[in-house]
Amino acid sequence: MLSKPSLSILRSFIHELRHITQNGNKLRDSSLYEYVIKQFRQNNVTDLQHCREKDELAFSAQTFVTYLNSRRNLKKLHEEYHGRGERSIRETANIVGFKLPHDPK
Repeated sequence: MLSKPSLSILRSFIHELRHITQNGNKLRDSSLYEYVIKQFRQNNVTDLQHCREKDELAFSAQTFVTYLNSRRNLKKLHEEYHGRGERSIRETANIVGFKLPHDPK
């Protein structure tokens, strides 16, 4: 049985993998999912025996989850703010949160 921190990290890991594999296939059927589960189960004993530096595997897994999450957020930001050619002054001001003064003529 996985410890509480390890289980939390595994759930976060699977959550991020679901965002990567959005091609309609079930994640449980993929070899990537099977590999991740296998590694967590194999290293559960190592984590409990402290054969390696304490919490090294949990730290590595958490670091990779953070990387996947950051990568997903970067993609979202890039899609939102990437240049789509020339923008009007009003559109640019709205993106950065400014309001233009009203010019009555």
